[in-house]
Amino acid sequence: MIPRAIRMPPVPRVSPLMQRLSAYIAGALRKPLPAAVAEKTKHHLLDTLAAMVSGSRLRPGREAIAFARSQGGVKEAGVIGSRVVAAATNAALANGMLAHADETDDSHSRSQTHPGCGVVAASLAMAERERAGGAALLRAVALGYDVCCRLTQSLNAVQFRAAGHSTHSFGPTFGAAAAAGALARLDARRTRYLLSYAAQQASGISCWMRDEEHIEKAFDFGGMPARNGVAAAAMVAHGFTGLEDVLSGERNFFVAYGRSPDPEELVRELGERYEIMHTDIKRWAVGSPIQAPLDSLLELIRAHGVRAEQVERMIVRVAHLGANTTDNREMPDICMQHLCAVMLIDGTVSFGSSHDEARMRHPKVLGLRKRVQLLGDDALSQAMPRREGIVELKLADGRELAHHTRAVRGTPENPMTRSEVEAKALDLLTPVIGRRRSSALCAAVWGLEKIRDVRALRRLLQG
Repeated sequence: MIPRAIRMPPVPRVSPLMQRLSAYIAGALRKPLPAAVAEKTKHHLLDTLAAMVSGSRLRPGREAIAFARSQGGVKEAGVIGSRVVAAATNAALANGMLAHADETDDSHSRSQTHPGCGVVAASLAMAERERAGGAALLRAVALGYDVCCRLTQSLNAVQFRAAGHSTHSFGPTFGAAAAAGALARLDARRTRYLLSYAAQQASGISCWMRDEEHIEKAFDFGGMPARNGVAAAAMVAHGFTGLEDVLSGERNFFVAYGRSPDPEELVRELGERYEIMHTDIKRWAVGSPIQAPLDSLLELIRAHGVRAEQVERMIVRVAHLGANTTDNREMPDICMQHLCAVMLIDGTVSFGSSHDEARMRHPKVLGLRKRVQLLGDDALSQAMPRREGIVELKLADGRELAHHTRAVRGTPENPMTRSEVEAKALDLLTPVIGRRRSSALCAAVWGLEKIRDVRALRRLLQG
């Protein structure tokens, strides 16, 4: 007797994970943010807008603006630092590059991403295109950070980056797509198409570390993810269909890219744990590995009245990866030895001083720089993704001083206040758009919920 065939339960076309994620993205603009999350989101929005404005005067920003201007086409969103109004995809590309042009944009340690340059650029471009209000923009930005950071965490971010992939491109592509898709009012099913288009465009390899002019790096971190996210949302809103579940099933995203993936991280505590609350704002307009040493050096200067001429030797210890990234680089804002010398001479580091290439050739700076030794440290590497730094000084009078920064100012463990964030923003904004417009932009961001159409911000952001 031939046994009857066993009837297997049908495999769901859309996994529970995808159902939950797509429903959350589609409904995010209808869900008010907790007060603390809304406030923190404003901090990151203002910080990123200020980075865009200051970045518009650096070479990566100038190239991005010129490119957007050359493309012509439909006028949907403004390019910051200019009077160019471009298609949303080109505005997102340019503004994303502006945001990472000066190394002052935010970062998220666990996910190994810079969320703001991609997510804010995409959110602003799509919000302008859709004539969205300030509250919608705020919620979209918070959503983008959630998806961005969870994406690379689900791939084991440190391992993923060590394998040569660029976490700084993958996470923000998904975050930008989620934010843009929410602003385009995509329903849950079309959001699933959106995520598939994001997965198809996800790319990036970590050779950006060798980009000496910072143009490709600005594209990799901000421009490409922002453009791809907005393009995905615009195509699906136009009517493109696609795969409903790119995260599970045969040849899915995690099969292609995961070594030890944790797909559930994409939805774990979604709506309860907001990743923007765990994102760092840089106190200093310099590369991330330099933040802790500058904090340590400032503490020593303030506590002991240290002057540059007193210093016979300085030893700076950071994680090996940070030392490799910042050791005697040719760009002032990512050169550890140069910036430590500048802080000793000036007593602080401003945006202007961290981007002053002429000072890299100044005899006083060069003489002091020779006394700075940068070392990778095993213990500090073990502390990653938390970025710690130790500065040790030997002074001419025989004193030996040291300070270990474990929680950098601007991190969740040691957050900046609203007034500190505004002071940093004004330092970046004022040289480009003047004090009056800079103050008006800060006020507009703090009162963002009152803005009915975010295109009202455009006049404050033009060059």
